[in-house]
Amino acid sequence: MATYFSEWLQFAVRWLHVVTAIAWIGSSFYFVALDLGLRRQREPVPGVGGEAWQVHGGGFYHIQKYMVAPAHMPEDLTWFKWESYATWLSGFALLFLVYYVGADLFLIDPQKADLSVWSASAIGMAGLALGWVVYDALCKSPLRKNDSALLAALFVYVVLASYVFAQLFSGRGAMLHTGAMIATIMTANVFLIIIPNQKIVVADLKADRTPEARLGAEAKQRSLHNNYLTLPVIFLMLSNHYPLAFATEWNWVIAGLVLLMGAVIRHYFNTYHRTHRKLWWCWGVAALLFAAVVTLSGSPGWREAPQGEAAAAPRQWGGDPQVALAASVHMDAVEGIVLSRCSMCHAAAPLWPGIAHAPKDIRLETRDEIVHHAGLIERQAVRSHAMPPGNVTGLEPAERETLAQWIASGSGRFAATADAR
Repeated sequence: MATYFSEWLQFAVRWLHVVTAIAWIGSSFYFVALDLGLRRQREPVPGVGGEAWQVHGGGFYHIQKYMVAPAHMPEDLTWFKWESYATWLSGFALLFLVYYVGADLFLIDPQKADLSVWSASAIGMAGLALGWVVYDALCKSPLRKNDSALLAALFVYVVLASYVFAQLFSGRGAMLHTGAMIATIMTANVFLIIIPNQKIVVADLKADRTPEARLGAEAKQRSLHNNYLTLPVIFLMLSNHYPLAFATEWNWVIAGLVLLMGAVIRHYFNTYHRTHRKLWWCWGVAALLFAAVVTLSGSPGWREAPQGEAAAAPRQWGGDPQVALAASVHMDAVEGIVLSRCSMCHAAAPLWPGIAHAPKDIRLETRDEIVHHAGLIERQAVRSHAMPPGNVTGLEPAERETLAQWIASGSGRFAATADAR
């Protein structure tokens, strides 16, 4: 019963997290587009720096932006902050439920670092906190006066942090913590810089004091950073569903390329909203970066070349590689590997503690089921190390090579037919 409750709790928190993230990202994108799209008024109003006319849902809206503040400060100001706070809180709750409570499956990889659940969780949370401390220090350093230099330093730092996570955690855990670190930075920007600065400005205006220009400039810079980090965070949060993204030895490089890709895409839209110029080259650069991500995701750098009889097999059987592989890699061997390494979870009645039913309802208990899911086995256990999670069942490199050769023989179907003969 506890397992079912836990799974529904995760589902509910994930639902909340997605909904609040939509609200935060939506409002962020809207205000950036609005701010960049403001135009000079036809009939200037004192203190107003720009206006916009918009239509939505059958109504027309006339929006004006005051460069400092209106003559009379309204009491019913709407503060856009809870979307950010709720997104981070629900995201951390989900991180805790999935990656810290389930650290042995999703966070710890003994082949990288033999960590306990507590130490892995502590390292993860410390990484999130340290991410903000370093980022904030960089933003307050002399680099703050040069946006390009500051962004370059931040890029190097995030990629370095991603590399460290990749050396300590499973690929899934490393990519998720890279995204969570960036998300922590974004929410901390809102909670510790943007909103406090705005409140000081409002208080100064109500008291007839002149606000410091520094407060607005600092808040705007942090808001700009959040704008450029949004797309990479979404990619990193989604990556845990795609083993070719997280379960490769180059996942930290992929994280860096995604940072660049997201920045280029946002640059296109920001420029368009500001000037209506369409920088089509941005999409070309983004496509090249994505092609690099795809190429890296399929890199088999961790796989060892076949040796011994397996390597010599293609030279036998009349030179027919398909027949040679089918003859050298028996279905019995594949079935034994899957049953001993995978079927304790992928079964009608899973034996692994905390798992109530086969993940994604994929069962690997019979020869027919194994052959039917050959493509998934290739993506999860051959081309990547996504399965078993954290390699908890100790799938050996030689066993992965056996699976690879079986897949190469025709996604397992030819091998099953040849062995049946």
